[in-house]
Amino acid sequence: MAAKRGLLYTYGTRGDVEPFVALAGGLRAAGVEVRLATSGRFRDWVESFGVSCFPVSDASLASIESQDGKTMLEGGSGLFRRITAGIRLARKSGRINEELMRDTWRAAETFAPDFIVFHPKLFAAPHVAERLGVPAFLAVLQPMIVPTRAFPAMGMPRLHLPTYNRMTYALVAISYGAFRKAVNRFRKETLGLPPIVKRRDVLFPPGAGSIPVLHAISPAVIPRPPDWPDNALITGYWRLDKSSEYTPPAELAAFVEGGPPPVFVGFGSMTSVDPKALGQLITGALRKAGQRGVIAKGWAELNIEDSVDMIAIGAIPYDWLFPRMAAVVHHGGAGTTAEGFRAGVPCVVCPFFGDQSGWAEISRKLGVGAQPVPRKRLTQDRLAASIREAVSNAGHQENAEQLAEQLRNEDGVRNAVKIILSAMHA
Repeated sequence: MAAKRGLLYTYGTRGDVEPFVALAGGLRAAGVEVRLATSGRFRDWVESFGVSCFPVSDASLASIESQDGKTMLEGGSGLFRRITAGIRLARKSGRINEELMRDTWRAAETFAPDFIVFHPKLFAAPHVAERLGVPAFLAVLQPMIVPTRAFPAMGMPRLHLPTYNRMTYALVAISYGAFRKAVNRFRKETLGLPPIVKRRDVLFPPGAGSIPVLHAISPAVIPRPPDWPDNALITGYWRLDKSSEYTPPAELAAFVEGGPPPVFVGFGSMTSVDPKALGQLITGALRKAGQRGVIAKGWAELNIEDSVDMIAIGAIPYDWLFPRMAAVVHHGGAGTTAEGFRAGVPCVVCPFFGDQSGWAEISRKLGVGAQPVPRKRLTQDRLAASIREAVSNAGHQENAEQLAEQLRNEDGVRNAVKIILSAMHA
């Protein structure tokens, strides 16, 4: 019998891609032939894990790195500038999404998968699954799709109002519904399918059948709400082991071992209109807090000069670095947050936008995070105060260690693979 063929679709920053690489590895170990479709900038990295990669357009990510993208992300440039930047980005989004939808079909057309697992940013994928007549699984890294009364969609403010929590998911559905016309054009012109009618059909086209929603999150971090339908599942994090064969640069190893554990600061894929000023803010805050610092340059290319108490680094495996830190300061992306939780050290979340404020709130609720400092309110004094709280609060340290122990006993990839393959044989 020929091996099953699984096509995985994901898009976004590295935090959106890495869990899918982990899932690809788990599926391959189970005898599935796998292809991963994602932005072309990640192709070499994905293939370094032995996973076949189909590159799709990078244009959407490139827009984040543009001046308008930086203005929108940082939120400190004034309302008018952010509105005009948003308008310019919106004008480009139609063409970008059409290109991504075409690439989504090409990835399947040349692979003939038996099933599809997709990130909601590549919302053409379930329509491709319908066209091919194969099962589809929606994979999400934060709870924003399946309505519940237990909490609002990730990133939405928490308000104690009747029906508010479920209403926030309707707002998310409306945002995806904005693509219905473009999806219908894609269905007609590329796939030869009839149009969809409802907003929710963008992610859940009726012709694709029941689409399970796999939440790649630990139940120790977000317990499964009791009012979720049976097809909404929490698997645990999809973890990629990157540190097992990693050797750090000698300079970094010497710095980490040359004094008390330092504090990591990095904002991942978040960009900056003034990397030098942001770098000075970070180093100033660390010194006010009396801490040594390991600072990731990230997509912002933070401008940091190495010194006796500070070192700047490029991309390295967080699963090697974070456990060696006194605390980790980051933007609150889903992937970085998960790495911080697994490391067993306290965190300070500095959310920029979107779901990041939700992860900041969860870190506080779990007792593993100091007071969050949103990017738009980030100052040396505020960041220094939160860093001091993170490194000195014994309760944060104890809670972080207990949470990490729970996460070490989970295997989200194995759980997801079991769900997918069981559905295939049902």
